[in-house]
Amino acid sequence: MLHLRLITPADTTDAVVRLIERTVGTAHLVVIPGAARNPSGDVVMCDVAREAGDELISALQELDLEKSGSIAVEDIDLSLSERARKAEREAPGEAADAVLWEHLTDATHDESTLSVTYLAFITLATMIAACGVVLDNAILIVGAMAVGPEFGPLTGISTAVVQRHPRLALRSLIALLVGFAVAMAATVLFSLFMDAVGLFTEGRLEGPRPQTGFVWAPDWFSFVVAVLAGTAGTLSLTSSKSGALVGVAISVTTIPAAANAAVALSYGDTEQTVGSIEQLLLNLLGILLAGTLTLLAQKWLWSTQRRRRSNAD
Repeated sequence: MLHLRLITPADTTDAVVRLIERTVGTAHLVVIPGAARNPSGDVVMCDVAREAGDELISALQELDLEKSGSIAVEDIDLSLSERARKAEREAPGEAADAVLWEHLTDATHDESTLSVTYLAFITLATMIAACGVVLDNAILIVGAMAVGPEFGPLTGISTAVVQRHPRLALRSLIALLVGFAVAMAATVLFSLFMDAVGLFTEGRLEGPRPQTGFVWAPDWFSFVVAVLAGTAGTLSLTSSKSGALVGVAISVTTIPAAANAAVALSYGDTEQTVGSIEQLLLNLLGILLAGTLTLLAQKWLWSTQRRRRSNAD
């Protein structure tokens, strides 16, 4: 269930209340006249089943409530109410399959902003992966993949394409490109330093690496895994199964490929540098393609269900 807290101008409150009452899957409607001060107006609260939330939020936006008042949405972790259970039963579809498009756009906006913290995470992840490829240590590679924040901008680009938000697409693309550029440049310097103190050696990079050699050898399996991971990651963000995102992060070799390219570049190994960059681009393409197609499929599915419901009514 979702909890909506609305601030409505007095002349809009009746329309908002009627809208909530017409929406299948709502419960616990509360109206407090004159309670809001900034902006001034009434406070309207209700609970709504997650699968009906996007439709209700979209309808509230059509009333320009986000401009004249406020729309705040919160997840309800526990609701002990027969009315809430009845609302969930009446709402069409399953809560885990529901997509809150405004929430997704807002979340990807935050995750795809080029910030100091974002640059720090992607740089540290790439440096950890650099240690992993030189030592041929799979544990370090997995750790670096879990730390990397690159899935946020990738999802931001997919969301921007589907929702037609050019600013979000540009912001996400800049965060992705600048993030990897800064991380790889810093890792080249890190590799030179580690070589100077004797911790990295060219022999380790060029020698047999059964655990990590795959990061600079792209093939069709790399693309297939990237597509599968991109689909799973997008589903985890749009549903209530967000915990699956960590598993997605450690299944695609974006950060390790960037790290291997940086270390190989520091030693002048053109073959590994080019192969690693190809691996990186192939994985990024697979994730973007899968994410965009997954969101398009979800959008089509929910719009089809809405049309069927309206025709039935």
